[in-house]
Amino acid sequence: MAFFLWLIAVVLVIAGIVTIVRGGLLYGIALIVVGLLIGPGGVSVFT
Repeated sequence: MAFFLWLIAVVLVIAGIVTIVRGGLLYGIALIVVGLLIGPGGVSVFT
């Protein structure tokens, strides 16, 4: 389960960075924050 949370977190952070580069600053920051919250090192919403 931890691997899937890590994978989802990585995808969300990368999507956030790409969104910021494409001009969606607020949405990109939101994706990065959600990615950090879901990741195993963060506060996981699934535990």
